[in-house]
Amino acid sequence: MIITTKKNIEEVEEMLKPYNKIFVGGCGTCSTSCMTGGEEQVKEMVEKFGDRIVGTHVFEEPCDIRLVKRDMKEVKDEIEDAEVILELCCGCGAQVVSEATGKFVLPGCETIFLGETERIGRFHELCKLCGSCVLHETGSICPITRCAKGLLNGPCGGYADGKCEVGNYEKDCAWCLIYEQLKKFDRLDLFTKPTLPRDWSIKASPQDVMLR
Repeated sequence: MIITTKKNIEEVEEMLKPYNKIFVGGCGTCSTSCMTGGEEQVKEMVEKFGDRIVGTHVFEEPCDIRLVKRDMKEVKDEIEDAEVILELCCGCGAQVVSEATGKFVLPGCETIFLGETERIGRFHELCKLCGSCVLHETGSICPITRCAKGLLNGPCGGYADGKCEVGNYEKDCAWCLIYEQLKKFDRLDLFTKPTLPRDWSIKASPQDVMLR
């Protein structure tokens, strides 16, 4: 899930100052789960900006241009009437909505990371979207994300009692977790296998991928 937080309302007010006809869009997936762009948050924007709001819609998946174009049909007139769209979703979704509608789309959220949902309101970053996945060698624990230093070949000299020096030894050392995980799976042979340096060219941006 893409984790987002709400933008400061003062920043949102500043962004919207030049506009009197605002359409508010939400996200029916990630931002709804994060409570940053669902029905309730769209309603909050309507209550905040009153008669400047000309329409609203919670797009099923703002990052999927096919679904945005489909959902647009329900609010076509309102979108056309709007000077700007305030989109409560991740930065990717905001750009897709702009592409689909041809409107200037302002972000109502901050995009934070790709993560796990533990429960409503509590999330953990698990993936850096690096394009060089090594989970098959690390017991399904990502060292790039979970290790504070992004080390690929074991712990640094700063760990103690299974804890990481970064953050005053309050968090688990990722490589201690990886060791225990590989031990559980009877694959400690992988712990001594050298991992080559990351191929940074894989992450060259921007990217377009066609999957066949």
